[in-house]
Amino acid sequence: MKPSPVQQVQLCSYNDVRSALLEKREIAFLDVREEDPHAQSHPLFAANFPLSRVELEAYAKLPRRDVQIVTLDEGDCDLLDSDAMFAAQRLVSLGFTAVAVFEGGVRAWKAAGGELFRDVNVPSKSFGELVEAKKHTPSISAPEVKALIDQKADVVIVDARRFDEYNTMSIPTATSCPGAELVLRIAELAPRPETQVIVNCAGRTRSIIGTQSLINAGIPNKVSALRNGTIGWTLAGQALDRGETRKFKEVSEQTTVTASTRARAVADRAGVGRVAWAEAKTWAVQQTRTTYFFDIRTPEEYVLGHLPGFRSAPGGQLVQETEMMSPVRGARIVLVDTDGVRANMTASWLAQMAWEVYVLTDVSLDAFTETGAWVAAYPSMPVVKHIGVNDLAAGLAAKQFTVLDLSKHAQYVQGHIPGANYVLRSQFKQAVKRLPQAPGYVLVCPDGLLSCFAFAEIAAHLAVPVSVLSGGTQAWKAAGQLLEKGAAVLLSEPIDRYKRPYEGTDAPREAMQAYLDWEFGLVAQLGVDGTHHFEVV
Repeated sequence: MKPSPVQQVQLCSYNDVRSALLEKREIAFLDVREEDPHAQSHPLFAANFPLSRVELEAYAKLPRRDVQIVTLDEGDCDLLDSDAMFAAQRLVSLGFTAVAVFEGGVRAWKAAGGELFRDVNVPSKSFGELVEAKKHTPSISAPEVKALIDQKADVVIVDARRFDEYNTMSIPTATSCPGAELVLRIAELAPRPETQVIVNCAGRTRSIIGTQSLINAGIPNKVSALRNGTIGWTLAGQALDRGETRKFKEVSEQTTVTASTRARAVADRAGVGRVAWAEAKTWAVQQTRTTYFFDIRTPEEYVLGHLPGFRSAPGGQLVQETEMMSPVRGARIVLVDTDGVRANMTASWLAQMAWEVYVLTDVSLDAFTETGAWVAAYPSMPVVKHIGVNDLAAGLAAKQFTVLDLSKHAQYVQGHIPGANYVLRSQFKQAVKRLPQAPGYVLVCPDGLLSCFAFAEIAAHLAVPVSVLSGGTQAWKAAGQLLEKGAAVLLSEPIDRYKRPYEGTDAPREAMQAYLDWEFGLVAQLGVDGTHHFEVV
């Protein structure tokens, strides 16, 4: 590393980052571009950490203040005016003490011979492809599965995605059973050993990991992945169901005991550690090591009662989106559940992905004292000028204000204050020239938090008064005010969300096939990159 023109921020090179990854030293390699440009091209372990949301995510995702952080952007502008430098300075202001900027951005990474990857959640997806290559995970084609359904064969199809994804589109007859639940629930979803079990997702990763989980756990049934998931089903010209609500059921005590024994054996083979609750509490101080604490149960169970300091991270999604939940590569992870199945199975995969992972032992249900959703830690709120719902409504009627909506594009489309202008905080400087003239501007977002953090920098670009709507769009709606739907006025391109070819029901066939072709090539890319340390057992 070398000094930068900005005090407290160093400059970092390709060799610096690569050495940290090869030596398994802790490093938070943060791609501060919005999600779409990130998905177009980025290094394998560059976690997406958009500049526009740094304050909302920093304390939750970077729990140790002295962890090595390296910010990355495209590398297409002057260093002092770059998003990577702005993000680094913002992180320093939040109390982080080891912050560096990757000099030259993604372009410099490529010029140095670094491998670049497309899409999102690439570490997990490439690992899934490696699992299939090493374990020869069995799969079955969409036409073959449809024939089994048509024949009313003895087959159970389980969908390993989140329930909302399953509800959007699903394989006919499939039941929702997210990945971490499979080993716990399968004995009662398919009680006959003769029943064939087929695991699907939208593409490949979660069906491969789900299928191999059941095989690793030694269930007696024949298990196969639906080859290429709902994408393969669609490309075969077969119709998907919409709006299905079939879910797994609760299981018996004996089923849980048997599944727990199986899962513990799998975790032990993978080298998963064990930690007592008393020792884990000392790790929460976040000294010398970054430690993430995750509750692997369903969100519904988590809300009813969880351990202090543990974040909800349903296991199947944690394996799928590891770098989004824990962007410090080389960190330590502690998992907990209440059955000894879900945490062990999830940990077995994280260990194979080269994480130092532990399952919490000796904790009683009495310790699950916190209720409700997980609440992230945020920096102190800056001083801003607020406006209430009634005053904003009156001002809009009198044409005194123009509303600038800093929400994610998907949130803006779902419902915004009538006439509000969508603008990305990270793109505000470019959007200024397109702003409609107004006597004053009001910043809104779903809950008002992002508006407060963005207030000072946005106000500095404007010559008229700026204020923040107290409570954001949620307060506007709660007061009985109307919301407008759709992409009404976009001052910024909606690049905060990468359009996944396996989501929704309107993806072009060409995009779906291209996505599958990309996944097939990930194992080769892993070999070229050489920094992953994945080891399939």
